[in-house]
Amino acid sequence: MFVFGVAVVFKLVSIQFIQGDKYKALAEQRIVKDFVIPPNRGNVYSVNGNLLATSIPKYEIRLDAMTPKASTFEKYLKPLCDSLSRFYGKPSTRYQKAIRKARANRNRYFFLAKNLGYSDYIRFRNFPMLNLGAFKGGLIVEQTVRREHPMGGIAERTIGYERVDEDGNVTRPGLDGAYGIQYLRGVAGKRAKQQIGKGQWKPILDYNQVEPQDGYDIYTTIDVNIQDIAHHALLKQLEIYEAEHGCAVVMEVKTGEIRAISNLGRTRSGKYYEMLNYAVGESHEPGSTFKVMAMMAALEDKVIDTSTVIDTQKGRKRFYGRYISDSHRGGYGKISAARALEVSSNIGLATIIDDNYSKKPEDFLDQLYDWRLNEKLGVSIIGEGEPVIPKPGDVIWSKNALPSMAYGYNLKLTPLQTLAFYNAIANDGELIRPRFLNAVKEFDKEIETFEKEVIVDKICSDETLSKTREILKNIVVRGTGKRMYSKTFSMAGKTGTARTDYADFEAWKKDKKYVSSFAGYFPAENPKYSCIVVIHEPSTKVGFYGADVSGPVFKSVAQKIYTDTPLIDEVESLKVQNASVNKEFESYYETAQTYKTIMPNVVGLPAMDAIALLENMQIKLQVQVSGNGIVKKQSVSKNKKLKNNQIVVLQAS
Repeated sequence: MFVFGVAVVFKLVSIQFIQGDKYKALAEQRIVKDFVIPPNRGNVYSVNGNLLATSIPKYEIRLDAMTPKASTFEKYLKPLCDSLSRFYGKPSTRYQKAIRKARANRNRYFFLAKNLGYSDYIRFRNFPMLNLGAFKGGLIVEQTVRREHPMGGIAERTIGYERVDEDGNVTRPGLDGAYGIQYLRGVAGKRAKQQIGKGQWKPILDYNQVEPQDGYDIYTTIDVNIQDIAHHALLKQLEIYEAEHGCAVVMEVKTGEIRAISNLGRTRSGKYYEMLNYAVGESHEPGSTFKVMAMMAALEDKVIDTSTVIDTQKGRKRFYGRYISDSHRGGYGKISAARALEVSSNIGLATIIDDNYSKKPEDFLDQLYDWRLNEKLGVSIIGEGEPVIPKPGDVIWSKNALPSMAYGYNLKLTPLQTLAFYNAIANDGELIRPRFLNAVKEFDKEIETFEKEVIVDKICSDETLSKTREILKNIVVRGTGKRMYSKTFSMAGKTGTARTDYADFEAWKKDKKYVSSFAGYFPAENPKYSCIVVIHEPSTKVGFYGADVSGPVFKSVAQKIYTDTPLIDEVESLKVQNASVNKEFESYYETAQTYKTIMPNVVGLPAMDAIALLENMQIKLQVQVSGNGIVKKQSVSKNKKLKNNQIVVLQAS
C-alpha cells in the first residue's frame, strides 16, 4: 500500500509540474479554438458607379441560457419575450416557456434568430437581457457574409463569384473570381470560441481578437445602361428563335473597354439565365464572320484587289473532291471580290484563298499569326477559350483545310477574339486587348488604375483598312445585312451562319444545327462601339441566318445607345430657325391644347411625344407601347371620349 501510495503521489506531481503544460494545452485545444472571421469582400462597381456586387453581413443570434444570474433571468425574461413577440408576431408566453425549458436543460446555445440584416441585428442587441452582453446577458452573435448582386441575373456570370466547397476546391468565374485573391478578398479576422456541446461553439469574448480587414473595391468598365440594353435584346431574340444559348458583347472602340457582355443559356424549362460565359470561354467555328479576315489577308498581300473578278459559277464548285455551295440558288456567276464578301459567297472566298495560297499556305497563315489570331487575348477573366488555327502537319490539316478556312470552318475562335479583330478594323488598325477593369480603390483612394493595352500597333495598311471598311458598310446597305439598314444611323459589319455538330452529316440533315452571328461597329463613319452577337442552335423552323437571328440584336443595341454617339455637325448660328421643327412643335402644342378628354390622332408622332401628350391630358390614362420609333397604330380611335384609367396601346416601329 505504501509503494502504491508513493506511485500515486509521484504521478500527481509529474502531471502537475512536469507534464502540466502539455495536458493544459491539450485540454485547451479540445474546448477552445480560434475561428476564422471572413472579411467583407470588396464591392464591384460599374463604370457609372452603380453597385454590381457587394457583401452583405448577416447575423445569427443565440442565447446562453445558463449565463444570466437567477435574479437577472427572472427580471428580464418577460421583457425579452415581449420584444421577441413584437418582432415575430407570436405570443410572448410561447417564448417564455421555450427559454425557461432551455435554462432547465442547461442549453447554452438556444436559437433566437438568423439571417438578420444590420438594422435588425442592432434591434436584437437592444432587447432586454441581451443588451447586457455576453457575460451578463448570455448574448451569442454569429456573423456571416453573403454576396449579393443588386442587378439580379444581368451580367451575373461576368461579375462572377468565388466559392469554396467542402473539399477546399475553389470556383472563380467572372471578375469577382479573377480579382478575388489580389484585391477583393481582404484579410480574415480571428475569434476564440469555447466548445459547449457536440458541434456547438460559443464565443469567449464579445469582440474579435483580430479584426478582419475588408477587401478593396473594383470599378469595372461595364455600363449598366448598355448592359441592360444588350441583355434584353439578346433575351428577346433567344426566346423568339428558341435558341440553345447566345452572347452579346459591346466594346468601346478607342479604349477596348467592355461596356456590356451578356451570356444566356436555356434551361430544361425553357427559361434563360447566365450559366456560362460563352463570349470569353466558348471557341467555335466562326463561319462567315471570318471571311473578313481571309479577304484582308489577300488584300494586304496584294494577290487580289476588290475589283478582281471571281467566278462563283452556278453556286456549286468542286475543291479537291468536295463540293462547296453558296446559299443563293443558282449562284452569283462572275462577281468582284468585294461583291463576293458583300453577298457572303463561300465559293468566292474559297476560290480567292485557294487560287493564291494553295501552293504556299504558310503565307496566308503568317498573316493570321501576325494578327495574333492563334493566341489567347489574355483577358483577366479566367477560362478564356483556346483559338485553333491549323497549319500543315496538324491532324486537322488537309488539301481542303485552306478553302474551308476561307469561309470560317476548320478553325476556332471565341466571340471575344472575333470582336477584338473587328474592333481593330474600326480603330484604324490598332488591335487592343479587351478590358473589364478600370480601377481598384479603397474608399476614394486609388490603389491601382488600368490603361489601354495594345496587342498589335497596326494590323494592316490604311489602304486595306479603307477597302475593308467600305465593304463592311455596303454589307448592311446592299449585302447580306441589308435588312438591318437604317436611314437614321449607319452601321457596318458582317453576318455569319455556320453549321455545327455536322461530323455525322446524315444525322445533321435530320436535325440541322447552326451558329448565327453578326460582328461589326457603329456608327460606320466614326465608330464609337464595336459589337458581336452569337446565337447557337436557333430553331430552323423559325430561322437560322445570321442576318435574321443575330442581326436584329446588333441593330437594337446600336439603335438604343446611338443617342450617345451622334454625328457632330458644325452649327453656324444658334439663332437659325428650323421651319420643319417649328411646324412640328406648333402642331404638337395645338393638339395638346385641343384634346383634353378626347383621344387625339398620335399616328405619325414619335412614341415618346405620343406618351407625353397622352399622359398630360386632364384624365389619367395607362399608356402601353410596343416597339419603338414612330407610332403606326393606336388602340383607341381619334375623337373617341376617354375614361379615367383607360388603357391605350400604341404600336410603334
